[in-house]
Amino acid sequence: MAAAKRDFYEVLGVGRTATLDDIKKAYRKLAMQYHPDRNPGNKEAEERFKEATEAYEILSEPEKRQLYDQYGMAAFTPGGGMGRGGGMGGMGIDLEEALRTFMGTFGGGGGSIFDNFFGGGQDENGAARGADLRFDLEIEFEEAIFGSQREIELNVHEQCGGCKGSGAEPGSGTEKCRRCGGRGVFVTNAGLFQMRQTCPNCGGAGEVIAKPCRACRGEGRVRGRRKLQLNIPAGVETGSRLRLAGQGEGGLRGGSSGDLFIVLHVKAHQLFQRRDEDILIDWPISLHVAALGGEVEVPTIHGWRTLKIPAGTASGTIIRMRNEGLSGVRGMRDGDQHVRVTIEVPVKLGSKQRDLLRDFGTLCEEANHPVLRQQRERFAEFLEHKQAMKK
Repeated sequence: MAAAKRDFYEVLGVGRTATLDDIKKAYRKLAMQYHPDRNPGNKEAEERFKEATEAYEILSEPEKRQLYDQYGMAAFTPGGGMGRGGGMGGMGIDLEEALRTFMGTFGGGGGSIFDNFFGGGQDENGAARGADLRFDLEIEFEEAIFGSQREIELNVHEQCGGCKGSGAEPGSGTEKCRRCGGRGVFVTNAGLFQMRQTCPNCGGAGEVIAKPCRACRGEGRVRGRRKLQLNIPAGVETGSRLRLAGQGEGGLRGGSSGDLFIVLHVKAHQLFQRRDEDILIDWPISLHVAALGGEVEVPTIHGWRTLKIPAGTASGTIIRMRNEGLSGVRGMRDGDQHVRVTIEVPVKLGSKQRDLLRDFGTLCEEANHPVLRQQRERFAEFLEHKQAMKK
């Protein structure tokens, strides 16, 4: 048994006295939120998109809305006396039909659904906002920590200088679209209902350019090379996005430009690693410092600093250096630096050094190597269990 459909006014979030403009605005907001291009692979979003489109198709048409207000979904259910059997009503709307409805309502020009959707669609004059662009930029670790200035260069559509974005040759204007007779739509009758389709020739504007600009072929924009100065703030990390308003694709026929989003990728550093506001580093210390304790100089992002090593420090021990990480990022506390010390075994020893190490080894007792003693005890316990199993 099919699940009952939600009330269409509830789906769009409008009241029963809502105007057509209110309904269109509500549908556009939901369609932008749940459009498949913004939610790839998300079945729930796809269903919400189809549900909103189904509600819009009914409530945006006066005749259908009147029937819905009077009879509810029974007016569009097969066997209900006045419904269309296939797409709507009890059977529901499919994704392809929902996308066609969306494009017929807000789109109409060339390009993909994604371009039209995020570009903003054409207005009654044929103008359309340019698409937003993404630019992936790899930066050095130091740039991410301290900030920097970068110059980037990209190919984008920009306003045509010949026609100033209008798409028409200077001195020429527009004329009524011959294909739709200036109506902007094609209307066909289907029983009780009328079906409307946006004119593909004029994009719903009802007018076309009489003499297209030769430089841009009527688009109002041309392809060009643009250089931009980019300010990278301190503290960014991989995945950080910078928005440059109005620096995306130029609009069609005088439409506003889209935005440019810079997505940052920080190169790995050979010495430092970053975890939020903290810095991690591996640093070697000598055998005698690990045993006796002492002070060593270690690097930080702020310069050399002194680190105290407690006596008996084992290799792999992590020592925190307070406030030696990133400073003042996102208004948070200063980060710390965490130093993982490793004991470096000396190499290329002279004869005297080797003799001293042998003498040192003979003076060491079991108590000087507690870890080795513990491992020996564990192995002895293993042998006892093994022997007991043989009896």
